[in-house]
Amino acid sequence: MTLRFYDTASAEVRDFVPLVPGKVSLYYCGATVQGMPHVGHIRSAIAFDQLTRWLEYRGFRVTVVRNVTDIDDKILAKSEASFHPDFEQEPGAVPEEEWWALAYRYEQEFLKAYDTLGVSRPTYEPRATGHIPEMHALIQQLIDRGHAYPALDGSGDVYFDVRSWNKYGALTRQRIDDMQGAADADPRGKKDPRDFALWKGYKEGEPTTASWVSPWGTGRPGWHLECSAMVTKYLGTEFDIHGGGLDLRFPHHENEMAQSQAAGHGFANFWMHNGMVTYQGEKMSKSVGNTVSPAEMLELAPPRVVRYYLGQAQYRSVLDYQPTSLQEAAAAVERIDGFISRAVRALSSDGALLFGSHGTVPEAFAAAMDDDLNVPQALAVLHDTVRAGNSALTDGDLAATRQALASVTDMLRVLGISEAAQPAVDDQATSALGTLIEAQLAARAEARSKKDWAASDAIRDTLAAAGVLVEDNADGATWSLQRG
Repeated sequence: MTLRFYDTASAEVRDFVPLVPGKVSLYYCGATVQGMPHVGHIRSAIAFDQLTRWLEYRGFRVTVVRNVTDIDDKILAKSEASFHPDFEQEPGAVPEEEWWALAYRYEQEFLKAYDTLGVSRPTYEPRATGHIPEMHALIQQLIDRGHAYPALDGSGDVYFDVRSWNKYGALTRQRIDDMQGAADADPRGKKDPRDFALWKGYKEGEPTTASWVSPWGTGRPGWHLECSAMVTKYLGTEFDIHGGGLDLRFPHHENEMAQSQAAGHGFANFWMHNGMVTYQGEKMSKSVGNTVSPAEMLELAPPRVVRYYLGQAQYRSVLDYQPTSLQEAAAAVERIDGFISRAVRALSSDGALLFGSHGTVPEAFAAAMDDDLNVPQALAVLHDTVRAGNSALTDGDLAATRQALASVTDMLRVLGISEAAQPAVDDQATSALGTLIEAQLAARAEARSKKDWAASDAIRDTLAAAGVLVEDNADGATWSLQRG
């Protein structure tokens, strides 16, 4: 077994060897809770959930940290707007809502989306506002080492001095003087317009509840500093993997890496970034109107289908949303579920163990996942196994059916598809439904034996209207429930 992942910092696929044998430490950037979760947030969470599940399958004990940024300029701005007489309601918005209440409300929306789509809860999920002392300590370290300074204008801001760190720009392979957008940065109180805020001094009009006393004056932390302080507390000064969306690579992750390494920390051994989600080949934008939210997707398809769609691409690639994307994902999930339903009935009638796992996924699946989480290739193995299982059912080979069912179950679990929310199943109702459907199929078989095709088709159409898919084969008819 050789795990290999693409490391953004070195721009190559490298063998993954954890810093501590048998254990993996993973930090990935969570949400800035200033609004409802968008599809990029959820795609990122699913990508790192797949990574976690695969590492655990490979026998590692994984510690996962996913932060919550609950203090931010946008959070304060939205809260302030809610007190304005001309406040314009957004879905879920609350008039006269304090910033901390707004942040908490949206944090719960993120958790609901994560849970619905089968994203495992992290080991720790720290909030930025709960780690102010750690941030103060990190700032002081940087000042003491000559890499940070209080603002020259006495505003109470503290800045990281990018020119004091000769490796600044290493993550994204940029020269300081060439950095895009640097000339537009606010230069007040800075030695260089590219210097970024570690601490933001209190400004007139901001809520006093959004500021903390510090050695440099009352204020609040800068965004980049928050993650460095939190990851160090929970995973130490050097850890295995830092992840997040590709849009965070610069400036957020570049600044994180610079300030942490300048403080003397080894920081992340691997940087892993997931690709963006586009809409019919174009960048999603509210102003253009070409966005689709997780909530909208969940109105169109069940959670397992949405999870399948958002997790089907290789994590570094662009995932393009098309109007037919969820239909295609639904068809793929229905093929899997159809096999599972038929296999369960066949093995149940044989008195065989149904969902017993044989402990290993197919070798081809494992090879794909070991190779930088090649989920598309892994899904190809999953569907090949479903086809083989259906052939085994047709041939009456229950041993091969049982093997295929166990493999499919294991692969679904590793990919997190089986963990996405499903409607609660009432065993008694399910049994009763099965009895009724079998009675209808028996009546249909009798009609077909009498060549009463009108009656046969009527029964089939009635079942289809109720969401029951009937398939005819050499041994008779089989049925499965159509998902969604």
